Amino acid sequence: MAHDDSAPAPVPGARRSVELDGVEAMRLLGSVSLGRIVFTRQALPAVRPVNHVLVDGDIVIRTHEGAALTSRARQADGAGVVVAYEADVIDPDTHLGWSVVVTGYARLVTDPRELARYETLLRPWLDRTMGHAVRIHPDLVTGIALVADDG
Repeated sequence: MAHDDSAPAPVPGARRSVELDGVEAMRLLGSVSLGRIVFTRQALPAVRPVNHVLVDGDIVIRTHEGAALTSRARQADGAGVVVAYEADVIDPDTHLGWSVVVTGYARLVTDPRELARYETLLRPWLDRTMGHAVRIHPDLVTGIALVADDG
């Protein structure tokens, strides 16, 4: 994608960051379908864009057999594997919007009925078999709204 240096860059007005409470942060998270999952792979952070759905207050994503997150969640003990999940909507011109980060434990879904339910609720982006699902229980929810500073 080429950058056009001849076009003037928009100059956004002043803005400020407002902390969101957990209820509002989860409401906003549920209003979008795209996010980023952050997990540990080979002792380093890994980030993947994924689509999600909220189910009973938890975040559910679908994965495939060869996915690093599938493997990590399968190897975790009963508590699951620690992950972060981030989603946002920020206007590229005004830089106003919001960002939410959820930290919690991810567990591989093993119940066939639960997995079948998620298959109907969440369509994969890729043309590949997504035979697994990971459910993330939010333990820490933080969020900010970037709003215009009117004074």
